[in-house]
Amino acid sequence: MTNIVVDPVTRIEGHLRIEAEVDGGMVKNAWSSSTMFRGVELILKGRDPRDAWAFTQRICGVCTTVHAIASIRAVENAIGAVPPPNAKLLRNLIIASQCVQDHVIHFYHLHALDWVDIVSALSADPAKTSALAESISDWPLSSAKYFSGVKNRLKAFVDQGQLGPFANAYWGHPAYKLPPEANLLAVAHYLEALDWQREIIRIHAILGGKNPHLQSFLVGGMATPIDPDRQASLNAGTIAEIRTLMDKARDFVKRVYIPDLLAVASFYKEWAGYGGGVGNYLAYGEYPAQDSDQLFLPSGVIRARNIGKIEKFDPAKITEFVTHSWYEYDGGNDKGLHPSVGETHPKYTGPKPPYDKLDTTAKYSWLKSPRYDGLPMEVGPLSRMLVAYGSGHEKVKELVNAVLAKLGVGPEALFSTLGRVAARGIETQVLAEKMSDWLDELATNMGRRELRIHDNSKWEPSSWPAECTGAGFHEAPRGALGHWVHIKDGAIANYQCVVPSTWNAGPRDASGAPGPYEAALVGNPVADPEKPIEILRTVHSFDPCLACGVHVLDPRGNEIVKVRVQ
Repeated sequence: MTNIVVDPVTRIEGHLRIEAEVDGGMVKNAWSSSTMFRGVELILKGRDPRDAWAFTQRICGVCTTVHAIASIRAVENAIGAVPPPNAKLLRNLIIASQCVQDHVIHFYHLHALDWVDIVSALSADPAKTSALAESISDWPLSSAKYFSGVKNRLKAFVDQGQLGPFANAYWGHPAYKLPPEANLLAVAHYLEALDWQREIIRIHAILGGKNPHLQSFLVGGMATPIDPDRQASLNAGTIAEIRTLMDKARDFVKRVYIPDLLAVASFYKEWAGYGGGVGNYLAYGEYPAQDSDQLFLPSGVIRARNIGKIEKFDPAKITEFVTHSWYEYDGGNDKGLHPSVGETHPKYTGPKPPYDKLDTTAKYSWLKSPRYDGLPMEVGPLSRMLVAYGSGHEKVKELVNAVLAKLGVGPEALFSTLGRVAARGIETQVLAEKMSDWLDELATNMGRRELRIHDNSKWEPSSWPAECTGAGFHEAPRGALGHWVHIKDGAIANYQCVVPSTWNAGPRDASGAPGPYEAALVGNPVADPEKPIEILRTVHSFDPCLACGVHVLDPRGNEIVKVRVQ
């Protein structure tokens, strides 16, 4: 039995440690540990609920808007505020553009290096790369001359000896399967995606004033002014600019991202048999219609991989355990608490870093263990696409069936590491196409002089109950995100966040049941324990964001660390 420790797991947001036992070239057991403390919930106590979104939005700088949306929905749910149609549309546009950008960044810049051997690209024939590119897409940047230029840039970069993000990878690993020409193609699109993502996120700057951390959110609606007659408001000109950005984003997704995904996946079909995990899936649903609460992507629960039976989501069934987490509950550590009455009492009992091994029989993570009706649940793009597929979502069914047919695999391939990668691409195309509809609806409202963006009736605390609670649900790029707020006498009495990477990366619960990361790693191959790239493939397929789950906090406000750039 070989013990493997990957700490830190890189190409993610935050700090994640994976420990695994490998025997006979296969993972037999695994543990997921987040090694930073979570504290934002404590900062919010006593503050004005209308300001909570500004604090929680800064939990993470990657999917920057998601906590603002969940926070505002939680407060609105508590006080009874209802955002007008335009506010819903603006939020949908912000959420969807974030998701599209985030998924593309994940594929090329966070996950691709698990499948793509950058060094191998140096031996590629640009003419053959051009032929490969033209066989899968009509993207214009596909000439032999273009790929020769990319190869020369890469060679110059390598010759300098300053490899930056490419320095500590497992180049030449036997688990890499792409031919040199496919690797060069992926490198070229890696570079193109850097420019592309900068362009699409300009939508946030237009609708929210800046990115990251938009400034236009409000409890009860939005602060983005809409007026076709005012230059300083969202008008016909800015609508046209957003439409151009959306068209470019959709074009890249359909002609570059999806063809690349299918091309890479075709060399790694065996990964449709690895990384299945807990087999239970949860989606809160997202993108409400402007004139109703109907969701474009439905909510639902799947148990034991049965996509033929989609259960109705019941928020009362959510609990969080701290049996193996560095927290304490007042009533004992072996019971689960609903987030509406959740507690955040940190108590670190682990070894002093650096350490060789965690005591995984005791507490070993700063993440809690969320459960739905007592079961661990996977959340994220795969969960959303499975729930949508099982619920009969026409566009999702069309694309899922097309991807399965293209790869020549059956529906069982969805429950895997490769399934997560495919689901993320499918969702990206679904949203890239749908955004135009929401923009059209917004333009139509402006044309008929429906310009309301905010519900003022519940803005003043004097209109609120003396004591109330609320929950805000959102489907962040990485999965189901929930915020719970308890308001008393106009101030926050308690605040709890249950984030996607807490659902996925959390440790074992009171019954010893592993979380989704831990379960998904069991059965994964490991060809070389010194270079466990296969572990990274499955962990990265979830797109971890540990900054959302845990945070460094000094309660006295002291500086903890200073980073200096020379």
